[in-house]
Order: sequence, then C-alpha cells, then structure tokens
Amino acid sequence: MTMFHAVVLIDHHQAQVLQFDAEHVQAEKVKARTHHTKQHGSAVRTEHEFYAVVCDALAGIAEVLVTGSHTALTDFRHYVEKHRPALVPQVVGYELVDHPSDRQLVALAKQYFLKYDQMNGGRTAAPESSR
Repeated sequence: MTMFHAVVLIDHHQAQVLQFDAEHVQAEKVKARTHHTKQHGSAVRTEHEFYAVVCDALAGIAEVLVTGSHTALTDFRHYVEKHRPALVPQVVGYELVDHPSDRQLVALAKQYFLKYDQMNGGRTAAPESSR
C-alpha cells in the first residue's frame, strides 16, 4: 500500500521509512549492509548501496520529509541530487532531529506537511493510482 506522505529517519547505518495517512502508518526499516574490505572507497560504495535501497523504498510516494542528523541529511541529500535526480521533487524537506519515537516522527511530519501544503496553495493531489 503506497501512501501520499512519508517521513524518513536516516543515519549512516539504517533508515526508518514511515508512510502514513490520517488513520494508518506503515513502517519499513532499511539497514546498511557492511562490506569489510581493504579496497579503497568500499565504505563509500556501501553507503551508496544503502542510499539506493532507501531511495527505492520511496518510489511512488508523492511527498517525503527526510529527518536525521546533520551529516546523515547532508550525505543523503548529496546522493539523491547526484544519483537520483528524479526523486528530488518528491523530497519536500530535510529536518534535523535527535532520536524521536515513531509517534513523534509521524506527528512532526504531519505538522510539517500541513504547513508545506498551506504554503503551496493546498494539498497536492494524490496520483490517480493511489486513490
């Protein structure tokens, strides 16, 4: 079930993707796989593989808020802009947070999207396939 809004809590090791509507929340965890090699740049490749899986989890979601620490947000944003430019319009914001619960995260996202939608002249219509 793909919903209209999602909030992502991301760090360099895992991501919590919470899709939600007025009554439901659907959670998905994405964990980074670790590749212990001495090969130059393997940590960057591992991080890029992780970010790619997170991006795949956001497919079809119209509006996404990404939350996390400053470095995690910066690194993920750079990855999206460079490697997944089609996802850029779906990510409506980046917010710094410090270990919120799932309930706090959804409340923050609902408040954020309410302000975002009001600033943009009302809620963007959900795609026909998700109605």
